[in-house]
Amino acid sequence: MKKIILAAACAVALVFAGTAAAALQPWTYDPGNACNTTSAYANGTLHLVKDCPTETNASAGAAITGVSGTFSSASFTLASVTQCQGGSPRFNVVTSDGTFFLGCNNVTPTIDSSGAATYTFTAATLAAAGQQVPTPTGSIQNIDVVLDVQGSADLTDITVNGVKEVPTPAHHGKPSHPGKAAQCKHGGWKTFSSPKFKNQGACVSYVATHGKHGK
Repeated sequence: MKKIILAAACAVALVFAGTAAAALQPWTYDPGNACNTTSAYANGTLHLVKDCPTETNASAGAAITGVSGTFSSASFTLASVTQCQGGSPRFNVVTSDGTFFLGCNNVTPTIDSSGAATYTFTAATLAAAGQQVPTPTGSIQNIDVVLDVQGSADLTDITVNGVKEVPTPAHHGKPSHPGKAAQCKHGGWKTFSSPKFKNQGACVSYVATHGKHGK
């Protein structure tokens, strides 16, 4: 009996250890410097902006770090249903089974008295909306919340597997990785954490070849 209790306690501890490290890390991606993309977190809201045509290779979003295990749920609230355009913003969920896109048009939102719309992604809500996209399976490798259509979105109450995601103090409103080569210059390459860079050249190379977060 003691062994069972101890095992259960250890399992709970591991869950909290995993979720404690989870956090939002805002980023922007615009390798051609074609837009004035914005990703900033303040007063409980993640504000995303893409001010150029949808077809432009640019996006804004936030990485959700420290998430592991399997997917059970995710959600966010938009200031209005009008901020849901073309399935964006969405969650990009990368697992051992592939990449799953969970867009705001793939589930039916819950609207409150203020007009705010909450989009909840579970196996049940995706099925109820006609299973337009597959429910994520496999072990989670990384998750981002992404805006890649022209416009803006104000997201609050971003959750993954029941855990509310907010930036850590080190990344409060700051990008975790570069979206433009200009961000690497003048020592800017030293400020990024996901990934870290050895020099300016490595940072610029990342933007050119590994920074894309779009579809």
